[in-house]
Amino acid sequence: MDKKIKLPEEFLARMERLLGSEYEDFLESYEKERHYGLRRNPLKASKEDFLARIPFHLEPVSWAEEGYYYQAKEQPGRHILHEAGAYYIQEPSAMAVAEILAPRPGEYILDLCAAPGGKSTQIAGKMQGQGLLVSNEIVQSRAKILSHNVERMGVRNCVVCNETPERMASFFPSFFDRIAVDAPCSGEGMFRKDDTAVEEWSAAHVGMCAERQSGILDEAALMLKPGGVLVYSTCTFSPDENESVVSAFLRAHEEFTVEKVDCGKFFAAGRPDWIDDAQAGVENTMRLWPHLLKGEGHYIARFRKGGISCANPETKKDARLEGKGKGRGKNGQKDIGEQVQHFLTEELGLPEDWMERNGGILRSFGENVYLMPSAMPPIEGMKIVRPGLHLVTNKKNRMEPAHSLALALHIEETDRVVNLTQEEAGRYFHGESLSGQCGKGWTLMSYLGYPLGFGKVANGQIKNHYPKGLRR
Repeated sequence: MDKKIKLPEEFLARMERLLGSEYEDFLESYEKERHYGLRRNPLKASKEDFLARIPFHLEPVSWAEEGYYYQAKEQPGRHILHEAGAYYIQEPSAMAVAEILAPRPGEYILDLCAAPGGKSTQIAGKMQGQGLLVSNEIVQSRAKILSHNVERMGVRNCVVCNETPERMASFFPSFFDRIAVDAPCSGEGMFRKDDTAVEEWSAAHVGMCAERQSGILDEAALMLKPGGVLVYSTCTFSPDENESVVSAFLRAHEEFTVEKVDCGKFFAAGRPDWIDDAQAGVENTMRLWPHLLKGEGHYIARFRKGGISCANPETKKDARLEGKGKGRGKNGQKDIGEQVQHFLTEELGLPEDWMERNGGILRSFGENVYLMPSAMPPIEGMKIVRPGLHLVTNKKNRMEPAHSLALALHIEETDRVVNLTQEEAGRYFHGESLSGQCGKGWTLMSYLGYPLGFGKVANGQIKNHYPKGLRR
């Protein structure tokens, strides 16, 4: 390791008491190098195309379909393909949560504690743009980071909220097919990678986290449909935040059971013997130990709510307009919906049925027009950071395509594509204009088949429209 970790003495005493003969192996794991992971984005490319284009040495993560280990020296977070959303940098153990949630296309899914977005974007990849994903984060600054990552990964069917769990439950009673609760915790499983978690740890903090986790789970239970799946996870070892929280939840919600998940040799079973009054099913929860696998510490429980689940209603595939900005403009000009359709088809070269195939509701907020998933209930009164896919900005009747739209497109959806070299892509990210291109009008800028953003061609020059706030 690069540095020696000073672990809290009270934490060490507890782990020695719990682990017994395994304690020395557990302690030794803190002297070893961390394992670094990234997750392929299936919304952008197939596995075969991804592996053919990626310039790093990768090894599969055994428990995550799209997960890979990488070598830290290769620094994939600084590569062009990272900005293009080809992959997400994610700790390998954290990838297990979405795998155990097992999302399916067409479902309604909530990620209740979603920032910075690793699990949300992993869920979105498995949904393949079908259904509704609601990603919520209570802290506003973190909700903005979440929204940015949803945009970078090209997610089309996600609404990002900035609400408390209590208010979320009031908006979505018995609504979701699956819910992920990656609860705020004391972070003991992240001590090897997060100095702040070590510095902030205390027994009192563990107790506070456990109380908060139970409250969050109670609200999540209200939002889950009968027959639905709720996955609870933490990145801590503490039984107070894990087995005890699960047992308390089962006592309070008799309609829930813990499902056993076959995870092979990698995950260890939950420990009902570590707590008092453990409820039946705690043994079906699971832990990821850093001395038993190539990853950090995690705990996961998969609950099933009793009852019969009803199929989600079919949503129409038209893109109708709601909210501010609907209706005809001055002098009888086309309404916003017609203007957006015309712009996408005539200015960006998208198929005429592009909005129809993606479905949704056009929501106009000031200058910005979004395609919100049709399944989303009324949002009035809700704190929304991103109401769906940002399509265009309407500036004084002059439309410009949103950067979000570029990252959500595939180059096969339009013939107005400029394929950049690595050197040109670097200049594009710096905000420079590019020369030597033919054609005119809006065009999609691409590198190795991954869209990077938009440019506008005129007189052999491409005016750069990469957002100024993202430029390097």
